[in-house]
Amino acid sequence: MREITKVILRMEGINKKFPGVWALKNVDFELREGEVHGLLGENGAGKSTLIKVLTGVYQKDSGKIFLYGKEVDINSPKEAMDLGMATIYQELSLEPYMNVAENIFLGREIRKGRFLRIIDWKKTHKEAEKILNDLGIAIDTHVIIRDLGIGKQQMVEIAKALSKNAKIIVMDEPTSSLSEREVEELFEVIKRLKKNGISFIYISHKLDEIFQICDRVTVMRDGENVATLDVKNTNKDELIRYMVGRTLDQYFPKIVIEDGKKEALRVENLTRKGFFENVSFSAYTGEVLGIAGLVGAGRTEIVRAIFGADPIDYGKIYIFGEEVQIRSPQDAIKHGIVLLPEDRKRHGLILIHSVLDNVALPSLSLEKYKRGILLNYRVIHDEVSGLIRKLDIKTPSPYKIVSELSGGNQQKVVIAKWLMRFARIFIFDEPTRGIDIGAKVEIYNFINELVKNNACVIMVSSELPEILGMSDRILVIHEGRVTGEFRRGEVDQEKIIRAATGNL
Repeated sequence: MREITKVILRMEGINKKFPGVWALKNVDFELREGEVHGLLGENGAGKSTLIKVLTGVYQKDSGKIFLYGKEVDINSPKEAMDLGMATIYQELSLEPYMNVAENIFLGREIRKGRFLRIIDWKKTHKEAEKILNDLGIAIDTHVIIRDLGIGKQQMVEIAKALSKNAKIIVMDEPTSSLSEREVEELFEVIKRLKKNGISFIYISHKLDEIFQICDRVTVMRDGENVATLDVKNTNKDELIRYMVGRTLDQYFPKIVIEDGKKEALRVENLTRKGFFENVSFSAYTGEVLGIAGLVGAGRTEIVRAIFGADPIDYGKIYIFGEEVQIRSPQDAIKHGIVLLPEDRKRHGLILIHSVLDNVALPSLSLEKYKRGILLNYRVIHDEVSGLIRKLDIKTPSPYKIVSELSGGNQQKVVIAKWLMRFARIFIFDEPTRGIDIGAKVEIYNFINELVKNNACVIMVSSELPEILGMSDRILVIHEGRVTGEFRRGEVDQEKIIRAATGNL
């Protein structure tokens, strides 16, 4: 492997202050040609601000930016694009009702004719096909974007960047919605582009990915660059220490309750044809039951059925020994079952409403929060404010719009709304997806608190270290069936993978 040494981007002493807050403090950062440079840090560490300064969204207060050795001032995203920089955000910016070729050349259409200058669609599709072929990706350029999966849409975003002659591509949490196979395809494309001298700034919360794809990694904390390291010369424990001041041993702060457990939930032969079949298991108070499996195994479908969000064909559900009929989420909530969904933005929150509205909404029918026929807003406000303090939700006020909070704080809002409802059985579906390490540890500590208070916790997760680190028992699902059940300390990642692939 050739050594990567040529510096193409250097940021020196970058400072940026917002009212009352230093977002960036004397930050240095450099990027080499043909390098994938990871950018790590908790939410609020300054990663996004640094990228927005680089790409012209924000203007730096002081400091210098050098591109190919020449000092530049970048005053807008267009200027950044003209200088050969493109950013692919977590929320993709494609036009869903246009086709692939139209998206790649949107705003820069290839035209023909001396006077009318009409769009040359034949050449447009030909050029789009060439870029995709160079990426090694087979996508029909006539397909409408909304008909493509997220992985293929991301490839179109990369093709769009390359069509603008981008030499530096910033990727913000690029794998948050991708399957394992799509992640592999993305990494192959990145490696291919590296060989052609394209450089990447790769923002991710997933440490495994940093070690898979990055050459170097910069860690930010509280608006400062605290370390830049060669990936081959570091490890997870060191990166976590730089990020949050914790060791790897403290990453999964598991509490084990030995005595006093009661069966809280039992399902027998739960079946939804085409999704899962004859699923049976029990979950107990004072424990975390982890549910593992590959993408598409049926994990989310099972917990959604238990919560009444999806129908079942047959099977029985028991709550504390009593058979119950759950045909809707309202039935589940009435019996003390709550679900923190995989996609909190779509299914767990009303993003345009306040923290207070989101937390209080499921509990407004309770007598505790009524005053006659009216709502007792003082009691509601005090209750929500108490939960904000208890969960350390970082918001200036209960009236802050939820969409303006970080991912970790949004997840805490979902937790708070079910605490206000006094649930007994908590189902977490991918509880730490898309949130930083510090927020993850806070979620783990909260799960511990639930367990100590004799709640039953069921946790679906695609991250095997999380499943192994936080579960008392582990249920493994393969193609809609239970293929393994293990106790804490009696299993490793290899056994789980074998069960998840049906090879146990």
